Amino acid sequence: MRQIMFALTLVGGAAIAASAVGVTPAEARDYPYCLQGQGVGVPGDCSYATYEQCMMSASGRYAYCNINPRFAFSHPGYGYGPEPAPPQRRRHRSAY
Repeated sequence: MRQIMFALTLVGGAAIAASAVGVTPAEARDYPYCLQGQGVGVPGDCSYATYEQCMMSASGRYAYCNINPRFAFSHPGYGYGPEPAPPQRRRHRSAY
């Protein structure tokens, strides 16, 4: 029993030390393309940075690639979100 308690204390101490060192969680990121289709769910497997990567994964499966809706709505002008406003033209007045 003593050995089990010592092992648990040692593991707990190691976990506290690891968190004190500055271990940070992985960064959440929305990739622009999702693999969608049978057995993937909704919105799908959204872990593809390029359309080509997604299509390679979909090859030979009953699946297709589409734009990630979370990515599209958070990046204006990417296809679904509002288009960015065109740059304003400056009007110069003559100085006379």
